[in-house]
Amino acid sequence: MSQYAFGVDIGGTTVKLGLFDVEGALLDKWEIPTRKENKGQEILPDVAKSILQKMEDNKISQSEVKGIGVGAPGAVDSEGTMVGGAVNLGWDVFNLPAALKNYIDVPVVAGNDANVAAFGEMWMGGGRGYKNMVAVTLGTGVGGGIIVDGRMLVGATGAGGEVGHIHLNDEETEACGCKNKGCLEQYASATGIVRLAKRRLAKDAKPSVLREGEISAKTVFDAVKAKDEVAIEIAEQFGDYLGRGLATIADVVNPEIFVIGGGVSKAGEILLDYVKPAFEKYVFYPCKGAKFALATLGNDAGIYGACAMVIQAGK
Repeated sequence: MSQYAFGVDIGGTTVKLGLFDVEGALLDKWEIPTRKENKGQEILPDVAKSILQKMEDNKISQSEVKGIGVGAPGAVDSEGTMVGGAVNLGWDVFNLPAALKNYIDVPVVAGNDANVAAFGEMWMGGGRGYKNMVAVTLGTGVGGGIIVDGRMLVGATGAGGEVGHIHLNDEETEACGCKNKGCLEQYASATGIVRLAKRRLAKDAKPSVLREGEISAKTVFDAVKAKDEVAIEIAEQFGDYLGRGLATIADVVNPEIFVIGGGVSKAGEILLDYVKPAFEKYVFYPCKGAKFALATLGNDAGIYGACAMVIQAGK
């Protein structure tokens, strides 16, 4: 009898879903809107309805479904409980697998979306072949997922892997989204790079192409590729912050590899050229051998990781 698994990645705008076989082949993927009205009460029924429809379309019986894996935005403990709810979905504290099983009677496992995406990159992406990995997502914020011996590091309250909130700068006066000051996220995210750029441009009148238009992480790294001296200074500062943050993580969990993803990573290998030297500078010497790679699964990392959770849970 064939066996299948579904991967679900719940985002603030859409829910991404994937149908996999248990060898990890993605057979189909699709999206549905995330209906956040009424405190997000329609999200899980919509997910179940969509999966049941896909099972019907493909003539898949419930006995052939090994399970559903779900990645959700928020702290999720090892039992699948949304410890602090999910503010951007309107969810309060509840057990996600138990809630989803009210609508579809198959095994369900759940995790934090960043951790689950990291698991996907380890399974089928940039970290394939490694069992000790740290994934870092450089987007609007800085997310992370830590894999130790092939398993997600969840932590006591589901907040393991929140690498973006490592404290790095005692002199920072602006608050991070978490309300603290001087977090890694304030310098290594897309918005953080813009902050670094604006501060550098205000420092003096040194000529730079960055003075000619809108500043973004992309325009900064495009200018770096064009050998713009001010942009290179900004990239060096960015690299120092991120390299120092990753060195701090390495000193604790000693990964084999760091996998860097998110919108900022679209700059390509040049990004790593600025991070690796700083990492080498700050890290404890037995951890210096950690490799660096770019993420490869893009927006599909979450559904791959969710499927991988199902397969691991069944072993």
